[in-house]
Amino acid sequence: MKSKSDPRHNARKLALTSIFCWLFSEQDEDECLILSQDLLDTLEYDRNLIKDIVQGVKNHKKEIDELIKKNAPEWPLDKIAKVDLVILRIAVYEVVFSRTVPDKVAIDEAVELAKEFSNETSGKFINGVLGSVVTQTQESKQKEG
Repeated sequence: MKSKSDPRHNARKLALTSIFCWLFSEQDEDECLILSQDLLDTLEYDRNLIKDIVQGVKNHKKEIDELIKKNAPEWPLDKIAKVDLVILRIAVYEVVFSRTVPDKVAIDEAVELAKEFSNETSGKFINGVLGSVVTQTQESKQKEG
């Protein structure tokens, strides 16, 4: 498990809880971030990374969800555990749209978040879906190139 003092991991945890909050409640993004900070009591985090992830997921949600559907065809979005869905959205954003971290790091972070916030089988599911997304993205780039 990641260290409690890793600012980038803490930023992803805050982004996860904040996105979960505004996707599944009536509160706005700013209120959700404040609530997440209070609940997680996170001292050290990368504010820019939180903003990037939250805005990126919001701006690309439709495309991200299409990639998840395509790479987890046996799992309709409404059947995926809500926390797992948010973790997948964050990781797909980082892998496909943000490109600020290596794919392996984005996947490892997603699996770590699943270990912290979800059930024991979620990590394998998330790892499998993200592995497919990475493969598909690489194949698409090769066809374009």
